[in-house]
Amino acid sequence: MGETKDSADPQGLPDGLSRVAARVPGVLLETSTDKDETTAVVPAELIVEICRFLKEEPGLEYVFLVDLCAIHWVECEYSYEVVYLLHSFVRNDRIRLKVRLGEEGRVATMTGVFPGANWHEREAYDLVGVVFEGHPDLRRILMPDDYDAFPLRRDFPLKGY
Repeated sequence: MGETKDSADPQGLPDGLSRVAARVPGVLLETSTDKDETTAVVPAELIVEICRFLKEEPGLEYVFLVDLCAIHWVECEYSYEVVYLLHSFVRNDRIRLKVRLGEEGRVATMTGVFPGANWHEREAYDLVGVVFEGHPDLRRILMPDDYDAFPLRRDFPLKGY
C-alpha cells in the first residue's frame, strides 16, 4: 500500500501544491481544505502544465485523474468552473484543482496528460457546454448529435424543451 501523505508546509498546503506554488509564484489563486482534501483554484491557461507537473514530479506522482466535471454558474463573476480531482497512489493523497472560465467556456484538453480525460471532457461538453480545445474527438456522448442545448446548465429551461 502507498505511504501516507507528507505534512503540509507552514501555509497549510500539501506538498504537491507547495511545490507548484514554488515553481510558479502566484499560481494558486485560492486554496481551501475540507475533510483533509485541498482544493486550489488555478489559472485556466496553466492547468495542463500544472497537472503534468503534479503527475510527473518524482515523489508527487498524481497519476490518476479520478474525475473531471464542469459546473455552470449564472450569478458569478465567472460562468463556468472545471474541476479536476487527482490522486497519488504513492502518497495516498488527492488534490482538487479548479479553473474558472468566462462566458466563452473554453479550456485546453487534458487528454495529453491523462488519456482517460477523453470521456470526462466529452461528458462535460455534452451536458454543460464547456469546449476543451485540442480534444481529439469532442462530440456529444449522451445527448443526440442534433441536440442544441446543454441540460446541466443552470439556465436550461425546465419546461418546453
